Amino acid sequence: MALNNPYGASPVLQEPAVGAGVQILLLALLGPAIGMGPAGWLTGLVFAVATWAVLSRAVHRSRLRSFGPANRVTLGRAVLVGAVTALVADSFASSPPVTLLVGLTAVALLLDGVDGKVARRTGTSSALGARFDMEVDAFLILVLSVYVAVSVSVGPWVVLIGGMRYAFVAASYVYRWLNAPLPPSTARKTVAALQGVLLLVAGSDLLPRVATTGLAALALGLLVWSFGRDVVWLWRRSRAVAAVGGAEAGPERVLEPVAG
Repeated sequence: MALNNPYGASPVLQEPAVGAGVQILLLALLGPAIGMGPAGWLTGLVFAVATWAVLSRAVHRSRLRSFGPANRVTLGRAVLVGAVTALVADSFASSPPVTLLVGLTAVALLLDGVDGKVARRTGTSSALGARFDMEVDAFLILVLSVYVAVSVSVGPWVVLIGGMRYAFVAASYVYRWLNAPLPPSTARKTVAALQGVLLLVAGSDLLPRVATTGLAALALGLLVWSFGRDVVWLWRRSRAVAAVGGAEAGPERVLEPVAG
């Protein structure tokens, strides 16, 4: 499916349009099969168009000469996340096909990290690729947290899991010291990976309610610890910089804040 691209018809800029087309095709296949309602269709279509528009703009601004295999993997994950998002939106009006939702989410989570390995092996790592991967991860966690909170009826507090990263980004526009780059952390990456797994198991609704609630609480607790540790590190860094009369970090975005 071809979408009008305001930036021209270069091969690189055509890739986000192809992704949107695949997204719409997947909806067309899944929708009639599960009896998807208007909320699911509308949400899925909005996700497809929004992903195409935002990614096209990002690709144009980054001046990539090639979209690259790693970004194609991430784009495939985004298509799966779009389908999950449509299913979650549809679940508010009717019983969701839990097996399908869990299956799509599991594949999206299993592919997480594949794009990074592909980028390293092919020498195609880029800031855009890292940001694209991060945003897909963050949005999937947000959608899963909403599903567990509402459709599994664990409670609205679960949405804090998906909203914390976005709250961090919003706060960084007010407190500029939050923009400083964080040092690599295995603990941060582990906590980030666990969020999706724990929410997926909670969303499967196969466990007793107390166990489901416990998994969600564990995910939130780990995330609060991880974000809290990073915020304290950034605050101490800002105080140290101020003490020696240095300049604060510029407007660079933190590329690894899915778990703080």
